[in-house]
Amino acid sequence: MSNIYTEVAEKAGMKLSFDPAALLEKYNFERDKRLREDGRGQYREIAGQFAHFIEDPYVEPITREPLLDEVEVIVIGGGFGGLLAGAKLREAGVKSLRMIEKGGDFGGTWYWNRYPGAQCDIEAYVYLPLLEELNYVPRERYSHAPEIMAHTQAIGRKYNLYDDVCFQTEVTGMQWDEKESKWIITTDRGDRMKARFVAMSNGPLNKPKLPAMTGIENFKGHTFHTSRWDYDYTGGTCEGNLTGLKDKRVAIIGTGATAVQCIPHLGEWSKELFVFQRTPSSVDVRKNAPTNPEWQKKLQPGWHQKRIENFNNMMSGGPSEKDDVSDGWTDIFRDITNQEKMNPAKVLSKEEKKVLAELADFKKMEEIRTRAASIVKDQATAEALKPYYRQFCKRPTFHDEYLFTYNRPNVHLVDTRGKGVDRITENGVVFDGREYEVDCIIFATGFEVGTAYTSKSGYDIVGRGDVRLSQKWADGLRTFHGFFSNGFPNCFFMGMTQTGLTANMTHMLSEQANHVAYVISHAKSSNIRAVEATVEAEEAWVKDIYRLALLGEAYYASCTPGYYNNEGKPGSANNGFLSGQYGGGPVEFFKILKDWREEGALRGLEVS
Repeated sequence: MSNIYTEVAEKAGMKLSFDPAALLEKYNFERDKRLREDGRGQYREIAGQFAHFIEDPYVEPITREPLLDEVEVIVIGGGFGGLLAGAKLREAGVKSLRMIEKGGDFGGTWYWNRYPGAQCDIEAYVYLPLLEELNYVPRERYSHAPEIMAHTQAIGRKYNLYDDVCFQTEVTGMQWDEKESKWIITTDRGDRMKARFVAMSNGPLNKPKLPAMTGIENFKGHTFHTSRWDYDYTGGTCEGNLTGLKDKRVAIIGTGATAVQCIPHLGEWSKELFVFQRTPSSVDVRKNAPTNPEWQKKLQPGWHQKRIENFNNMMSGGPSEKDDVSDGWTDIFRDITNQEKMNPAKVLSKEEKKVLAELADFKKMEEIRTRAASIVKDQATAEALKPYYRQFCKRPTFHDEYLFTYNRPNVHLVDTRGKGVDRITENGVVFDGREYEVDCIIFATGFEVGTAYTSKSGYDIVGRGDVRLSQKWADGLRTFHGFFSNGFPNCFFMGMTQTGLTANMTHMLSEQANHVAYVISHAKSSNIRAVEATVEAEEAWVKDIYRLALLGEAYYASCTPGYYNNEGKPGSANNGFLSGQYGGGPVEFFKILKDWREEGALRGLEVS
């Protein structure tokens, strides 16, 4: 056992039941066998002959006349980011506001993800935004998709966002009109709208992807992507009861967060289920429960924001007297805090605290692997389901039925040992020379990921002097505070654009919405035509981003391949999911924004 690990464990009073050095060796072995030269090239864009995979199965298509009008603010995106921007803008007094959304209603991720078992994995009391504003407390600790979708609709009604919204509409272009100081937005419905300000909340995970394997087009059975669940085929609802699969042999490709939630339902109802796994998910205990009415009665005004900030502080390793959420997300950090409290006389150095955090991670993952072994009866299957990587190398998952599903006689795990499926034939799926004949293939293969904003949004943004955003950001994002980019006036970027990433995405989006509403309100009251980042402010922020990003680069480079680290190629083309985030953490980032607003000088922005 490595001396540094032993020394820190003894100093912190942590008892080790594992060899950290041996675990590191195992982690590296599992990572290396999954590394591929093609990286993100192993996936294909859903277009052309595969376009049916992204058709909207949830709404009847509408027809309408093109809009050739003008509004003050356009918000692109109807998920939580867009809804929060709309809500904060309404609170700031903006009346001329239009929302544009590709789906048939508000919801974003929760409009598309209606697969059986869909559920938030961050506690609903901190994940669902604007709870006190809507006087609402979630029905259970981890809300299921229908309740979340209903909450997004309630926000839309509360803030009159349905008054001027374009559903089933995709933006096809955005161009700055220098003469009028307005944006011209075109859409796939022939719209040509003008807006003084545009808030971009397209979402980081909105375009489904397929594996670039041969034969998908040859399969004669039924196929669909989890983000467009086909209940006409499977029967049932979000709650399960997939009676249409009773006589069907089903394959699901992928075992990420979505698959973990829907596989128990597939296993219950399919005649036979084959689960094709490349890398096992970390599956911890969920312990969902109905909201305790006695707890709810005791909630005081301000409880929601207090709980959100407590969770954020815990997840950032900040000081917190109490862990209000106290679930699998905060477990590692709670363990570290407890170890330090138990030994107040033994002060750890900064480097020793890093080692203690790594030990806490090892300990947590050992618990997760032990859980798999204790639940899954077949020893080989249990071993294949053990994740050998640090907990936050991939998005952690939490479920109380997933592992038990592999004890069903009709459920078969096909562990591809990090390689992935070989190909698809007319009759099924091939791996390692064996063809698994199935009637249906479900792709749980996730979404396109990258910092190429134009690839995520599906269109380019043309700013001042006809400069395209794709050109300016060709070598990586260039913003000030993640919102503004020089040459693109009155355009606000929301989401994962050089901002303070937190596990609770809605918290980040809420802070961003506050900031956007503040700047727009300030511009309106001060008769400012246009605001944009100065070259100097943008350059300074980008330098900070890259300086601090180096702190996390080694961590993700050591991780098993996935969308967090650009499929095992972190830093290449700056295209990892977590690439370019503010390395100082969300607590520090949110304070930077708050202090900037309180200063009130719009420092770092050019105004005209």
